[in-house]
Amino acid sequence: MKKTLIACAVVGCAALLSGVASAADTGTPDEAKALSQKAQTTVNTQGKEKAFAAFSTAEFKPKDLYVFCMDMDGKMLSHPLKPELVGKNLLDFKKYGDELFKNMIAKVKTSKEGWVDYKWPYPGTEEIKAKTSYVMANKDGFFCGVGAYK
Repeated sequence: MKKTLIACAVVGCAALLSGVASAADTGTPDEAKALSQKAQTTVNTQGKEKAFAAFSTAEFKPKDLYVFCMDMDGKMLSHPLKPELVGKNLLDFKKYGDELFKNMIAKVKTSKEGWVDYKWPYPGTEEIKAKTSYVMANKDGFFCGVGAYK
């Protein structure tokens, strides 16, 4: 009985610690905004081809954050985690209840940059969670964004 209790305590502590470790690996909205600003500077100074290549490197993928880029018509231009989305028009995408890409385009058209809130599956689960992306226009006429779970 005592060994069983100790084993359960060890398993419980391991589960708790693994949850803490994964929380530490989750980017914050402030980190997402900073990475989005860095992406905008990279596009503006290096051009889109070099920037898109850079967005696939570890420098632009800290924790669970990454940079995606889209044109003003809804076509995905760069997505380092899902390259199969590149070239696809996602303007009418609303699988999780929000027209997030329409909302991102509207934000960029009206304000040049800002936060867009939506729902998205949490990595490794089927749970839909609140997420926010900081999107910014660049001098080449498209925008890039970085999202973080709330």
